[in-house]
Amino acid sequence: MLNLVWVRTFLALVKHKSFQASAEYLLIAQPTASSHIQKLEEQLGVLLFHRSRTGCEPTREAMNFLPYAQSILRVNERALAAVSGERLRIGASSNIGIYLLQPYVRSYLEGRDPTAFDMVIDRNPSIVEKLENVEIDVAVLEWWDNRDGCQVERWRSEPVVVIVPPDHPLASQDQIDPAQLSAFELLGGEPGTGTGRMLAKYFGDHAQMPRVSLQLGSTEAVKQAVKAGVGISLVLASAVSDEVRAGSLRALPFPDPPLRKDLFVAWRTGISGMPIPAFAQHLLNAHCN
Repeated sequence: MLNLVWVRTFLALVKHKSFQASAEYLLIAQPTASSHIQKLEEQLGVLLFHRSRTGCEPTREAMNFLPYAQSILRVNERALAAVSGERLRIGASSNIGIYLLQPYVRSYLEGRDPTAFDMVIDRNPSIVEKLENVEIDVAVLEWWDNRDGCQVERWRSEPVVVIVPPDHPLASQDQIDPAQLSAFELLGGEPGTGTGRMLAKYFGDHAQMPRVSLQLGSTEAVKQAVKAGVGISLVLASAVSDEVRAGSLRALPFPDPPLRKDLFVAWRTGISGMPIPAFAQHLLNAHCN
């Protein structure tokens, strides 16, 4: 069992690269800090730092251990906060956190202490991992893969549109026909958002599915590329509302049946009868209303 005090000293030494500076930061004696690192090295069976007169440099083994050490302390903090009921930490996939979630955060915080609320925005797979590792209390996601130990509810269904620049041949149309779209290659945004699954379900026949030719890493990058005439793409309608109003992009919906993406709220279940986290309930109630 790793000692949390030793792990905290390890992280301080990685940051400060000096036993004296680390000890001062942790408000402990320098020999105590040295003892913590020595005991941790003995437990792990590796050398964690190269010592010299000019300071301490982490070894390759230390850098391999670093993300786990950081995660250990985060989980410790989350456990203490969960027991005390003092803090709530939310995770959201990028498109949801940037384009959809903010009004719900504002309404949730009315009458509540905003300092007791944290939110992290990241790629969908990273948010799923953070929920599984108990680093967040609630996840708001573009897809869910039915992992054990978690409860998931469909939150809302968001329309998906094709975006093109104003001078594109398709820009004069009011909607996009799936057969038309299959003739184009699409610019891809953030990997892991489930767009491929959504397209496969919508098109059915994979031979007619449009191909993603270039992954640009984010919806913002996709929007700029489309504006520049690099190509066309699929995005959540809410992600381009400002650009459509400004006329810098055209958004083409699909005819019946429309193309929509289901979004989800997930949380860890814990013991039977455990209440739904307050923010998850707020999202579900707000959407129902």
